[in-house]
Amino acid sequence: MALLMEHQFRQLPADRQVETRLFLEAVSHLPPFFDCLGSTIFAPVKADMSANIAKIKVVYDTNPGRFKTLQQILEAEKEMHGDQWPKVGATLALMWLKRGLRFIQVFLQSLANGEKDESNPNLIRVNISKAYEVALKRYHGWFVQQFFKVALLSAPYKADFLRALSKGREVKEEDCLEKIRKFLINFTATVDATYEIYGKMNADLDYRA
Repeated sequence: MALLMEHQFRQLPADRQVETRLFLEAVSHLPPFFDCLGSTIFAPVKADMSANIAKIKVVYDTNPGRFKTLQQILEAEKEMHGDQWPKVGATLALMWLKRGLRFIQVFLQSLANGEKDESNPNLIRVNISKAYEVALKRYHGWFVQQFFKVALLSAPYKADFLRALSKGREVKEEDCLEKIRKFLINFTATVDATYEIYGKMNADLDYRA
């Protein structure tokens, strides 16, 4: 759990605005999460997340005052790019990033809720499959979906995943799951708020990768 708990997401303010600097600081520590899934097959997902974080940071660094919140980035890019928006810039990068974050959120929530394959209770394929179905599948073409099926077969046992998440330390499952539940409080709120921005601004795209 050290991987998640050492870099907690902040509680959102009352207006639910997501401050860009704090958001980038928190998400920058998440790509190694995919290493915990135990297979190099997840490396492209990790790489995509890292690349999208970097693209948002490049835009933010050009004018931190103007881009203080994620919503301000989308509003500014809508004005800057006209008809090309939201298919460009940090708006497009954040669109894909939030889907990766939703995948992590749904997966961890499924684990925390105790969802499992009763015939193979120490496998995490049920949890990963649910996260993929909810967060990513609809945006992926046939080839990427088949790629994911192969990745699913390489998923580690739950005990090995929780140990990797704890940076190799031996942990009690329930203690680890309790820490996951605590992590999910602010993380889920941040992911939900990001989706709300896209919904409010009609900025989501349904094309497949």
